[in-house]
Amino acid sequence: MSTGLIIALIVIVAVAVVALLVLRARGPRHGGGLKRRFGPEYERAVARHDGDTKAAERELAERVERHGGLRVRSLEPAEREGYEARWTAAQERFVDAPRDAVAEADRLIAGLAAARGFPADGQYEDQLAALSVHHAHRVDGYRRVHQAARAGADGGTDTEKLREAFVEARALFEDLVGPPSRHEAGQHRAATATGSGHRTPSLFHRRQTKES
Repeated sequence: MSTGLIIALIVIVAVAVVALLVLRARGPRHGGGLKRRFGPEYERAVARHDGDTKAAERELAERVERHGGLRVRSLEPAEREGYEARWTAAQERFVDAPRDAVAEADRLIAGLAAARGFPADGQYEDQLAALSVHHAHRVDGYRRVHQAARAGADGGTDTEKLREAFVEARALFEDLVGPPSRHEAGQHRAATATGSGHRTPSLFHRRQTKES
């Protein structure tokens, strides 16, 4: 083997090694960024793709590309008060009609999201994907209340599961009913999520008292 051929092979191998190192360096940063942004949604995407992280990251990256630039509109004070009043009414209705209350919470979040500029409430999957980009740490509440509403309509969900779905959905409602600045900062406000549901347990406590 000539010296020139040996040098050429060495160069080819070196280039391949460098390219591999670059790809490995880019991969974790990209995946790590998506994992930080989406939090629990990242894990759900991986599970949905049977552990294939690359497929999950492609899906999440596509969501960001489609919905990352979405501009959220403000609610007028009267609109905000109207949504809050409707949520309170649904919450109180849970005492006597939990399935109806959960169905109303599902409709309310869908309509509120549409009013804020997310895809229209007739496009659940697209709306959920957009919400996951901007409210990744809250969006599962909407998913759960939507599933509970559908199952509840068929009589297939017990009251405790309906209650859990209703309570979890409130965190996303609180984010959506607030102003845009609060919306943008809402993805990592765990303390606010804990405090926002303080009225709900008292409602369900009243339900237990009534049943007893």
